[in-house]
Amino acid sequence: MPSWGYSYSAKGEREAMASGRDLRVSFKETVELLRAIRGKKLSEAYQILDDVIALKRAVPFRRFKRGVPHRRELNGWKPGRYPVKAAKLVKKILKSAEHNATNKDLDPDRLYVKHAAAQTGTKLKRIFPRAYGRSTPRIEQLVHVEIVLEEREEEE
Repeated sequence: MPSWGYSYSAKGEREAMASGRDLRVSFKETVELLRAIRGKKLSEAYQILDDVIALKRAVPFRRFKRGVPHRRELNGWKPGRYPVKAAKLVKKILKSAEHNATNKDLDPDRLYVKHAAAQTGTKLKRIFPRAYGRSTPRIEQLVHVEIVLEEREEEE
């Protein structure tokens, strides 16, 4: 069995972590989605993910934007998409981190997304048969996602 680590090393008493390994989802869409929820309050992050799943809010694509269509609802940064599959998996990992925080007696109403990152996993190499006895490689990139929640004091 391999042992998995986190890219986030400092563990405080008021933090909870969760990760998803070898997810079959687009790496680029996951990176942009995690950028959208990083630093947000937990309830705001859930609202963003629910809106993406319902196709009500587009996620701005800042790095992987080549060939991405513009969205009318995005102000200031136009290229964006609706990564529904990635949003469902990130929401599942976020819920796991929330349960881990509850087990550590942290208040769910004061949790913020401190760290959210995606790394590339292994590549699944397959062969797609073509005409005249030829073949084309079909490579699927797996993704590792990790989320850290932090309990902060209420700001007046």
